[in-house]
Amino acid sequence: MNLIVIIAATLVAGIGSVWLAALLLRVGVRSGSGGVNPQHLLSLAAGALLATAFMHLLPEAFESRIEPALLFTVLLFGLVFFFLLDKAELWHHGHEHHHDEAADAHEGHDHGHDHHGHAHSHAPSRTGGWAVLTGDSVHCFGDGILIASAFIADMRLGLVAAIAVLAHEVPHHIGDLVVLRQSSANQRAALIKVSLAGTMTMLGGIAGWWLVDQLHDWLPYFLVLAGSSFVYVALADLIPQLQKRLPARQTAAQILWLVAGIVLVTLVSRLAHGEHGHDHGHDEGHGQLGHVHKD
Repeated sequence: MNLIVIIAATLVAGIGSVWLAALLLRVGVRSGSGGVNPQHLLSLAAGALLATAFMHLLPEAFESRIEPALLFTVLLFGLVFFFLLDKAELWHHGHEHHHDEAADAHEGHDHGHDHHGHAHSHAPSRTGGWAVLTGDSVHCFGDGILIASAFIADMRLGLVAAIAVLAHEVPHHIGDLVVLRQSSANQRAALIKVSLAGTMTMLGGIAGWWLVDQLHDWLPYFLVLAGSSFVYVALADLIPQLQKRLPARQTAAQILWLVAGIVLVTLVSRLAHGEHGHDHGHDEGHGQLGHVHKD
């Protein structure tokens, strides 16, 4: 049963985020007065990621009998690890999503520009498109492993992690679709390609389910690594894009959307807890962390 839920959740987070990104692009994602403001999406995603890491993943991991100093060491290692993967262009290829402004600034030029080491070229570039898809596939596979780890620990935790991944993947995929549409006249093909990359989330979920199930004693470490990933993406990637001098009204809007991300995760957690709370404290076949080690 756990595997079925993991597959469903990773499909929603992986492919659902792509389709939602395409819908928002269709509505119009722009930084002007109309359409969907990308700054709001980034704020929402940052709030969801931070809330998931600090209110759910890390507390769940610290309920184990493992020494807190060791788990903090793993947390530090995770932050450095994801920084190095970012540098190696393997983890995420940037969540800079001001493609409309960048396109205006570079219109008529042949050169692309790099966001976090990945070429997001607005000039037609077949190589740039495949670089985006490759980086996106690796990213999605890693997200699937993190979601599976959370589900194996606790059903409620898995749902929260899936929502957080979906929230931060939406602005991510908006950037992917913009890049691929610049390198191809076929918008439907761009959507299909990014959707296929999104299916890697499901494959990562299956791999994570098998791996964590085989190494259940290592589950707290997987949760800490998942938390470090969410913290890194939020603090090193999303929030820096929000650190701009803005009018008071726009700054207030950013804060409200950040809080909305935190509230969203909290509501999802409480709703899931209401549905699965009667199972909390009992091992109902999905190996909940904090219940096996208390037996």
